[in-house]
Amino acid sequence: MSFIDGFLVACFLFFVGSVLGWCLEVLFRRFFTAKRWINPGFLTGPCLPLYGFGLAGLFGISLIPIRTGMPWLDAVLIILIMGVTMTLIEYIAGLIFIKGMNIKLWDYSDRWGNIQGIICPLFSLFWLLVSAFFYFVINEPVITAVAWFVHHIEFAFVVGIFFGVFFVDLGHSLHLSVRIKKFAEEHDIIVHFEKLKESVLERKEARKEKASFVFPFKSLSELKEELAERLEKFSSKRNGDPPKS
Repeated sequence: MSFIDGFLVACFLFFVGSVLGWCLEVLFRRFFTAKRWINPGFLTGPCLPLYGFGLAGLFGISLIPIRTGMPWLDAVLIILIMGVTMTLIEYIAGLIFIKGMNIKLWDYSDRWGNIQGIICPLFSLFWLLVSAFFYFVINEPVITAVAWFVHHIEFAFVVGIFFGVFFVDLGHSLHLSVRIKKFAEEHDIIVHFEKLKESVLERKEARKEKASFVFPFKSLSELKEELAERLEKFSSKRNGDPPKS
């Protein structure tokens, strides 16, 4: 496989992982956490880059030639590498948003053994289970999908459209994050992005207003109002304590 083919395959896997991961997170929030339909993640479109990088990473790791002479040990080592890699991706992504944007996309602060509220043993175990599921169940279908993509490279046009929309969405979301970052720096806080979305929905439900699934913040003025009036519901001080209201 040439470098260009490898690059296109990585883009294809990022596309598939990002979209499927977004679907899983929507369902997870609806039925297990927020108990309502919430558009997950930092972007507005159906894309969660964490899962895109994750799927590409898992596929790449599955190709590592580990030969110990014991198939069960080979599988254990590959799964461990996958689980550690997914935890590392999660940590790096969370740290970038906290340090660079004063935004916490998820929060494990109430979980035992957590590190900076970004990763914790429970979710590292979850990533190990995901890795095992990938290795034993979906690795072959992914290889089949990649082979199909390589032999139908015209589908790269669809992937290209996805990335075009993705970069437009990224620009819009970064513009929004600049406003949040400025407010967070003024108040010396970290904004919990998912809780901010939930707070906006609660306010709209109380006012009997229609909420937008795709664009939870109808305007920048609405965002500023939410940030100023309900600070204690979706933020924490840099030292981990809730802000004073």
